[in-house]
Amino acid sequence: MKKKAVMNWSGGKDSAHALWKIMEQKEFEVVALLTTVNKETQLSTMHNIPMELLQAQSKSIGIPLYIVGLKPQGNLNDYSATMADAAKQFKEQGITHFIFGDIYLHDIRKYREELLHPLGIEVIEPLWNMSSQEAIESYLRSGLQTVIVTTEADGLGIEAIGKIIDRTFIHQLSSDIDPNGENGEYHTFCYDGPIFSSPIAFDLGTPMEKSYDIQLEDGTTKRYTYCFANLRAKV
Repeated sequence: MKKKAVMNWSGGKDSAHALWKIMEQKEFEVVALLTTVNKETQLSTMHNIPMELLQAQSKSIGIPLYIVGLKPQGNLNDYSATMADAAKQFKEQGITHFIFGDIYLHDIRKYREELLHPLGIEVIEPLWNMSSQEAIESYLRSGLQTVIVTTEADGLGIEAIGKIIDRTFIHQLSSDIDPNGENGEYHTFCYDGPIFSSPIAFDLGTPMEKSYDIQLEDGTTKRYTYCFANLRAKV
């Protein structure tokens, strides 16, 4: 009997890559795609994917979407409490594992385990301990198709919005850019590949910039500026 699991779904490259590996292994029955969205905008966090496209992904993959609403500009405590509530509900339904697309960020994995293990939920990381180069090579071999929808304004910038993640793009990156985007250089929208029954139709719209004031651990505030695609479903 397969173990029941929830896929923590961003809608982008790494979560799609992790889900593809899980489907290939055939050890788990993934019962839901858990996605965090901004309660105010109804867009997914960081990737800014609208609800209708998240629902289109879910329908094409054949796994129900489970939405977790987060407060705009909420802190880590808000996220932890909201995710713990979701995990408790899934545990009552017999779910034993939460799957994530992390690669080597040990602090994040430790945080996930400290949050979920007390609730009886195990953390599964199909991409864990790959190097960035290994991860992007595995992704490219998977046949998944993704497009860049978020960048740092002082990094890849607005010019990279809309670029497809393929070997040409990876080979053109400068040496200070992580090829898998592990330092937040870019985020993506996954629209086609072996996990989908049919491609997701979308429009990128006109890219835009947004700035956020983020409070750091030392109490100071720093402003970050990101570029976003004005992503929407294609009519």
